[in-house]
Amino acid sequence: MYRLVLVGFFCVSSIFSAEVFAQAKKGDKNFAILDIKQVDEDFHFQGEYYGLIGTDCSWCGSCTIGLQVVARGDGNFVASLYNGGLPGNGWDRSERRELTGTREGDVLTLKGEELLLHVKRGGRVDVHDLAGHLLGQISKYQRTSLTLGAKPPVNATVLFDGSSADQFKDGKITDEGLLDVGTEFKNKYRSFRLHLEFRLPYMPYATGQARSNSGVYLQSRYEVQVLDSFGLEGVENECGGLYKQKRADVNMCFPPLSWQTYDIAFVAPRFDSAGKKTKNAFITVLHNGIPIHQDYSIIAKTGGGKQEGPELFPIKLQNHSNPVRFRNIWIVDLSDQPDPVYCHPCPSLLCDR
Repeated sequence: MYRLVLVGFFCVSSIFSAEVFAQAKKGDKNFAILDIKQVDEDFHFQGEYYGLIGTDCSWCGSCTIGLQVVARGDGNFVASLYNGGLPGNGWDRSERRELTGTREGDVLTLKGEELLLHVKRGGRVDVHDLAGHLLGQISKYQRTSLTLGAKPPVNATVLFDGSSADQFKDGKITDEGLLDVGTEFKNKYRSFRLHLEFRLPYMPYATGQARSNSGVYLQSRYEVQVLDSFGLEGVENECGGLYKQKRADVNMCFPPLSWQTYDIAFVAPRFDSAGKKTKNAFITVLHNGIPIHQDYSIIAKTGGGKQEGPELFPIKLQNHSNPVRFRNIWIVDLSDQPDPVYCHPCPSLLCDR
């Protein structure tokens, strides 16, 4: 069996043009901000928080907690509280606690079944029990992917570095020098290692599949979902999920307007001379440097992907009518290796040993 130890249509017709997002007003689900200089006040409260609370706390044994705060527009928020730390950084995988709240001026008040939190504009959170006793304070914490800016190894092909979209069919470079959605790789790959970085727009009024949706379609068949599911449960159709087939082992989605990374190792399925599948495809995915799928056997095509077969099709960056952006894309072609071997990522690049 292949061992993947890398520790990372599909162009749907666009329903809305870029002009729709540019013209959408606050309150509209299509309202999208791509420039951090244009964000609203709610954006400054959204994000991740981490710290210790008092030793007399009965909610968690370690008293280390992580908090993810999600803006829902017009001062409304939802949040998730984690015992032990943040997903991928200390969370003990126990039950995720949900909170809701509203912002008034420079203070956001969040309430759950056991705790009351006051999130301040400067990045401090006062944690109280429901009786009003102060248990402690935690602070805002901005994480960066372990593989952000990863440099291509010598055997890689650089597909996009901001200078040209020649490696993509109908590829478009934005005014920021980023790659737009709705394109596909010109070359086709059977087995490979792929690195790419993506940025989700800030869409506070959108929910579900309307919130910063895109996808990386491997062989145009298997979708690794791209979606703003920051602070959510992380199910099969949310960020990092193999669309409607397998949820990510942990939801590693960062807040919108943060640069995020996928590092994907993919071994193609095998077919006999009659076109019958004899072995499933295998995949390992790192999301922001944390493994979310490891040696997973993909049982079938996902969602709107092409049917499985021996014919090769290109990798696609799905246009789901949301302005997701990409950069730093490179690939190592392993198509001529019958039993590819992968390694853990080095600090500077993903390398073969």
